[in-house]
Amino acid sequence: MSDDSQRPIVVKKIKKGGHGHHGGAWKIAYADFVTAMMAFFLLMWLLGSSTKGDLRGIAEYFQNPLKVALSGGSGAGESQSVLQGGGMDLSKKAGEQRRGDGGKEKKRLDELKEKIKQAIDGKLAQYKDQILLDITPEGLRVQIIDQQNRPMFKSGSAQMEGYAGEILKEIATILNEVPNRLSLSGHTDAAGFSTGDNSYSNWELSADRANASRRQLLTGGMASTKILRVVGLADSVPFDVVNPANPVNRRISIIVLNKEAEENIMKLAGKAAGDAEAVSDPASAIQAGVAAATEPAAAPATP
Repeated sequence: MSDDSQRPIVVKKIKKGGHGHHGGAWKIAYADFVTAMMAFFLLMWLLGSSTKGDLRGIAEYFQNPLKVALSGGSGAGESQSVLQGGGMDLSKKAGEQRRGDGGKEKKRLDELKEKIKQAIDGKLAQYKDQILLDITPEGLRVQIIDQQNRPMFKSGSAQMEGYAGEILKEIATILNEVPNRLSLSGHTDAAGFSTGDNSYSNWELSADRANASRRQLLTGGMASTKILRVVGLADSVPFDVVNPANPVNRRISIIVLNKEAEENIMKLAGKAAGDAEAVSDPASAIQAGVAAATEPAAAPATP
């Protein structure tokens, strides 16, 4: 029998913590990676969902943050601005409508179109085939066209027929209900004068007819300040491209301008700072290059 007192005493030291510490640097690296990926996808989402105006506003903010800081103060910033509380909304550049404002303006033009339609179906029913309505990038366009047996003006002259004056007077009262400004353009067919373009030509005739329409609108009660542009385009923008001699090419076009189109015209006329931007369609580009129409002169007889 062994003596237990002679056995050696063994002290066992237990180290808690499993397999020991291997370092936590990988956790930090992984957290950095996840954060970077979140930032990347957030950036992609912002770039994809922002308008051009917003992106330019953001770029301008980072290029000149002092400009935004100095514009701050009570009520600074807009509720829809990408620069909340940062002064004026730099993303709202002249000529670019914010979605909210553009929606209200479109609704107003649609309602105006419906009112003119009602007038056409009512008082102007007999001239229904000669009045065309459509929405263009510049705004609501009202075109009054000639028919073979019922022209708006006497041949080769800016003297308006009575029925055309009635149409314009009726339209004037409706157009006066909206704050939008107007652009008037006169158009002719391709039939020229015997004297050629060196004397009185379709250019002068179309401008004189546009001006005669302007005066008739004023007679109908329209405020003179609503007219922004009056131009003559001769036969350069035909309604019927295939048949330039078609009577429908002789027409008066009235455009109820949206805000963007109005600002573009003002820019092209030198009334706003900054470089002029392209207008919304080729017809407008032609209109912008035509000189302002003068008062009508006596026209020689057509051939």
